[in-house]
Amino acid sequence: MGFESVWGGEHVLLPDSIESRYPYTPDGKIPAEPDTPIPDPLIWLAFVAAVAPKLRLGTCILIVPQRNPLVLAKELATLDQLSGGRLELGIGVGWLKEEFDALGIAWERRGARNDEYIAAMRALWAGPHAEFHGEFVDFDPATCSPRPVNGSIPVIVGGDSDAAIQRAVRIADGYFPGEGDFARLQALIGRVRREAEAAGRDPESLAINAIFGQQMADPVAGVEQMLELGVDRVMVPAFVFAGPDGLDRLSEFGERVIPLTRD
Repeated sequence: MGFESVWGGEHVLLPDSIESRYPYTPDGKIPAEPDTPIPDPLIWLAFVAAVAPKLRLGTCILIVPQRNPLVLAKELATLDQLSGGRLELGIGVGWLKEEFDALGIAWERRGARNDEYIAAMRALWAGPHAEFHGEFVDFDPATCSPRPVNGSIPVIVGGDSDAAIQRAVRIADGYFPGEGDFARLQALIGRVRREAEAAGRDPESLAINAIFGQQMADPVAGVEQMLELGVDRVMVPAFVFAGPDGLDRLSEFGERVIPLTRD
């Protein structure tokens, strides 16, 4: 159907009682029911890697501070090797405090923990006999094998906050705002590019992934909007194709809309 990649998000669990505000809906409620399936994205993407050998694979997002970085480095590198170097790591620091509490992981300073985990994983991916000594991760020379096909795995930071934008500029290969409204998306992309320039980084070195949200009302015009914004990858939510005729609508979208993104 012409899609270039497939992406999976995660929550380990959804607590019955949630006071944390979900940042991407007007009412602050996550659009999910308690039994909404949220498969582990790395296991799910391993299946996709086998049945769709040309699609790139990504997480949008993986909640890095909830995971052991040494184990995660091994899992990601293994998936990247199995898929022939097709993996991209979309990351976030999490919004659901109650989930962190249930996992027994500190909510405070999760951003700093996230950044150090990424640095530690990159050290392990860079070569054998790696070592890392930080606040949250500390290990003497050791080797984690296999390592990613291309020496590392692209990191894409998700989120609309100032901290997310700064993190994207500081440590990432790409930026993935959660906003679907054109004007607000335009503002976010403008901010991340200005932050990159201020940090002495070429804004073009930061790939932009963007949700195709409100644009689904008029997909052709939506593609024009994305091109105007300089978006590098259009992210189409799978749930818009839910229902008994979903595959037919997906096929129609692939035939009518996707070619417009490649002109």
